[in-house]
Amino acid sequence: MSDGLLIAIIGAALAAILPGIGSAISVQMGGKAASGVLSEKPELFVRLLILQALPGTQGIYGFLTAVILINRLGLFGGTAVALTKESGWLLFGACMPITIVGLLSALYQGRTAVSAIHLTAKQPRSSTSGMIMTAVVETYAILALLASLLMIWNIPL
Repeated sequence: MSDGLLIAIIGAALAAILPGIGSAISVQMGGKAASGVLSEKPELFVRLLILQALPGTQGIYGFLTAVILINRLGLFGGTAVALTKESGWLLFGACMPITIVGLLSALYQGRTAVSAIHLTAKQPRSSTSGMIMTAVVETYAILALLASLLMIWNIPL
């Protein structure tokens, strides 16, 4: 295995791991807040489930980025490309937008989701407003995903 290939694989691993950790923490935060509300208002289950699930998407974006890079490297077919160190570092860098922004936006989206869950507990008709506010944080994860994928697809191997 070339050094460049190893560097690119580490980038893919970080893209899957860090946003996944952020999503897991945030989904747990939302679940904890929602469970308290559901003990008194079980009829809000669907609304609260949506709010809890929203911060989970960054983990999906990171996983998608890793899978696309691993596929591009030829690792699914069993014949990996030989990368120079320079190409490995370029691909590593291409993973960083979703790695860093995915982690941080998941954590902040989780905080927003918890607030929206509390809003829904007090004013159930405002749950859609809470969902919209929570989804706005998602915009930055989507932009980071697009940046990472565009770089991965356009770096010559």
